[in-house]
Amino acid sequence: MRGNGYRYLLALIFALQAGCASIDFDYPREESTAIVATDDSFLGSATARLEASAPEGESGFHPLPDGIDALAARLVLADKAEYSIDTQYYLIKSDTAGKAFLGALLRAADRGVRVRLLVDDVFTKGYDAGMAGLDSHPNFEIRIFNPFNRGAAGKVWSGVTDLTRVNRRMHTKTFTVDNKITIVGGRNIADEYFGAREDAKFGDLDVVGIGAVANEVSAMFDSFWNHETALPVPAFAKMPDDPAEELIKVRARFAEARDQIKDSKYAEAVMATALGFLSADSGFFEWSPYELVYDSPDKGIRSESGPTIAIMKPLVEALQVAEKELVVVSPYFVPRKEGTAFLSELQARGVKVTIITNSLAANNQVTVHGGYAPSRKPLLKSGVRIYEVRPDADVQGSEIVAASGAKATLHTKAFLVDRETIFIGSFNFDPRSANLNTESGVIIHSAKMGEELGNNVDAAFKSQTWELFLNDDGKLRWRGYEDGQEVIYDKEPQSTWTQRFVAGIIRILPVKSQL
Repeated sequence: MRGNGYRYLLALIFALQAGCASIDFDYPREESTAIVATDDSFLGSATARLEASAPEGESGFHPLPDGIDALAARLVLADKAEYSIDTQYYLIKSDTAGKAFLGALLRAADRGVRVRLLVDDVFTKGYDAGMAGLDSHPNFEIRIFNPFNRGAAGKVWSGVTDLTRVNRRMHTKTFTVDNKITIVGGRNIADEYFGAREDAKFGDLDVVGIGAVANEVSAMFDSFWNHETALPVPAFAKMPDDPAEELIKVRARFAEARDQIKDSKYAEAVMATALGFLSADSGFFEWSPYELVYDSPDKGIRSESGPTIAIMKPLVEALQVAEKELVVVSPYFVPRKEGTAFLSELQARGVKVTIITNSLAANNQVTVHGGYAPSRKPLLKSGVRIYEVRPDADVQGSEIVAASGAKATLHTKAFLVDRETIFIGSFNFDPRSANLNTESGVIIHSAKMGEELGNNVDAAFKSQTWELFLNDDGKLRWRGYEDGQEVIYDKEPQSTWTQRFVAGIIRILPVKSQL
């Protein structure tokens, strides 16, 4: 029996291998870097005027909490690009927002703009032909971070043969035009992040940056683009016979999507916002000291030394200096023992610590909620306040399209220290962001922006969240308000039995390091 079992296992392995297209890590690729001589561009002239009176060593920032604003900013910047667009994302869907975004990049390439698009490979299934088509454009180049094997069993085979590599994903999100203006933050490119989906709405946050920060993001992008884990499409994809023909098909799909939405109220709102960006004056940006923080692409390869540049060190340093208040906003919050102890110690020394994360009913990752749940009682016992976002919460920029029953999900990754230091980025407070995925963001030192963010958070608690507390018997309870009246829940509010069961199973499994 053992001999037969061994032969069956070998047969299965060979069958999986035979059904998978291999990845050519030696595929030739040409190194390229950001185009820096862009001062004579429209954006170069516009940012130069603003930078002329800026304090030395500071960059200009403008937060984008509204989904419509966030999409409009990307589209108008792509439309104004003259030299280059360098952009990287974890996820780009082939939906309304995705097609609008990629269509804007393609139109820029048609004008002669050099477009470099770097995408993680987790959600590219079925897109190989379209990617090959776009990549066939002389001004449009696509690279994929840490690709999986192709074929029916490609991801399975990658997991069997190369798990330490493919388990590490590029979660970094940046969009930089003409090396002059950049957008960093938490949004992927899909309808739910921009208020364009009827059944789901993600509350998220990006920030537009000008000045030296844009140059730094460009340098970071170059390090990813030229890294060994970033492969050209032909190195791994199932290539179509005629990529140029696929580009024609892609153009047709983008044009069709544009025609379908051009007369909608959503498109009108995006256009109105875009025109507002073009007419923005110097007061649009808040000039502040800052620090761009990120993981180098080396984090995508397991090594004893770790990444050459790591986001954890500056983030921890920024949290440690809190004296009065710390507000952490994270959709996927899994602090584990070390994180729970760190936050409890801050609370013990007099820092008012507040955690804002998803409720089980609002969370789009039920498994992550199972990893988070055990930390609630210890944190509450130490005095830390915890608020969980409701699935019926308001989300800025979703009021035009989202149906009244659309589920709200927190997706913002941010923290606020003493209402004068802000982090905005892609980093979740969980083991995956800390140890596996590459992340990025910016720490901004601005009392004005900090006060505005703090006031917005304060205003949202009562109507948008449930406050967690322990009753006299030490039992976990949720406090909310319905029609102005306080309501106490003794189990996860508005959650289903299935959600509670799955989260409960994850809670007892040894998988928290992967969440």
